Amino acid sequence: MADLSKLAKRRLGAPPPLEQASDNLAAPEVAPAAPAPAEQPEKRPARDDARSLRKTGRTVQFATRVSEQFDARFRKVAKRDDLLLTQLLEKALDAYERENSR
Repeated sequence: MADLSKLAKRRLGAPPPLEQASDNLAAPEVAPAAPAPAEQPEKRPARDDARSLRKTGRTVQFATRVSEQFDARFRKVAKRDDLLLTQLLEKALDAYERENSR
């Protein structure tokens, strides 16, 4: 038969008397004083990695599905002209608006 005595809950014992308990719950809450704003140097990444070098400030994700042929052409042009895909997309929209302005 299995020994189930090891599964029994262990008891913590009696709590300490109130005289020994801390009174921190009765103490007032005091927020620490905020340090004076010191002029801080501009934060730079710990190291210059590829992502920080390509940082563009764009924050909204824009996703769509395209054909494999379009993707290949788009990436080929972006690489040829040394552009990010977003830069090429912005240029394409600018050109479209110039051509189709009413």
